[in-house]
Amino acid sequence: MADRHIAIHDLRKLDKPVQLRESSLKFMTRRVACMADDIGFVTSSIEGRVAVDYFDPSPQAQSNKYAFKSHRQSADGSDIIYPINALAFHPSYGTFATGGSDGFVNLWDANAKKRIKSYGKFKNSVQAVAFSDDGDTMAVAYSRGPEEAHPITPSDDIGVDLKKNIMNEAKVGDS
Repeated sequence: MADRHIAIHDLRKLDKPVQLRESSLKFMTRRVACMADDIGFVTSSIEGRVAVDYFDPSPQAQSNKYAFKSHRQSADGSDIIYPINALAFHPSYGTFATGGSDGFVNLWDANAKKRIKSYGKFKNSVQAVAFSDDGDTMAVAYSRGPEEAHPITPSDDIGVDLKKNIMNEAKVGDS
């Protein structure tokens, strides 16, 4: 993903990409995750932005792609921007979670282009998010991230929290 390029591969033929694209994000890509219905993907960056993109290269499909800001806080009249370290799609719905260095996890509706819920603040930067196969539990891993210069993190600042019974929170509309 150097030089803001994204290579899309068919896993059955890895010798060359099916598509080469320029990222919708201006700064370094941090994570990528495929949509549960396999029609597209999201990418996140160090600049606190998320891009929603689609595999179909047609102009009609590409007109649906968009990017948005997330994991930001206002302080003293300016924005503090946090990298987005984690992305995960709910296995049953079109919703997805973002986890940031701000210590929060946000749940998003990709179709409505809005945040559904925010979880946190966790004890440290969120580094990974995953949903259970049935979609009713979300695991959130947190620790000091690579953006920190300190190699040692106290053990109470590293952990995994489970958010149970989130099925109704992750569902939107007729998803």
